[in-house]
Amino acid sequence: MENIRNKKGFICDMDGVIYHGSKILDGVAEFVNWMIEADKKFVFLTNSPERTPHELSMKLERMGLSVSPDCFYTSAMATAEFLNTQSPGCTAYVIGEASLSKALYDQKIYMNDVNPEYVVIGETRTYSFEKIEKAIALVNNGAKLIGTNPDTVGVTEKGIMPATGSLIAPIEIATGKKPYFVGKPNPLMLRHGLRKLGCHSDEIAFIGDRMDTDIIAGIESNIDTVLVLTGVTAREDIGSFPYRPKYILDGVGDIVKNIK
Repeated sequence: MENIRNKKGFICDMDGVIYHGSKILDGVAEFVNWMIEADKKFVFLTNSPERTPHELSMKLERMGLSVSPDCFYTSAMATAEFLNTQSPGCTAYVIGEASLSKALYDQKIYMNDVNPEYVVIGETRTYSFEKIEKAIALVNNGAKLIGTNPDTVGVTEKGIMPATGSLIAPIEIATGKKPYFVGKPNPLMLRHGLRKLGCHSDEIAFIGDRMDTDIIAGIESNIDTVLVLTGVTAREDIGSFPYRPKYILDGVGDIVKNIK
């Protein structure tokens, strides 16, 4: 455990690591407070594009944790940065929540439902057949298909809900065009996190709860990986993957246990 504690910084996944829905997980408050008191650099990384950093900060505030909005990085922000590097000043047709549109606006990428360069899909509760029709027509007309993340499902207070990978599937099938996904396991997300922290890959650890997105992203980014068993992946699942995390913990609270 001392090796993890000696890291200069941490990139942490959120759902399944910090909380489930609106419930903070055991040991999280102690871990976050330790990072702040020990002057560790840290960023919370999430594949969900549904909330802005301010909204995520407020969510943690309601759980009793005071974390600056500057400490969050979402797949919506990563998608906007990616499009800005690919085609500065481009336009997009967006199926997603307001946080995704805001992230795009912040990078000077504006909405266009006539002849956009990109069709961008993220999690949303306003999905409709009309929007799917529009997206299919635009992709068939030459717009490039982008997904904020490849997750097919997400866990909410109401149970399993479809995520971006599921929402983009009808468009992909109807057009025959493969989307490009920006979120984990694409190592782009972690590289953005590293840049935000100003750290080298060997100076930080990445903490996640999923072997198929978090741990593989860390390995492909040459970052030490910490799998916590508070989310999707159970201990008995680990052996079915052809790669392993460097550390396996019951939860992030284990990192600060027995600190005198």
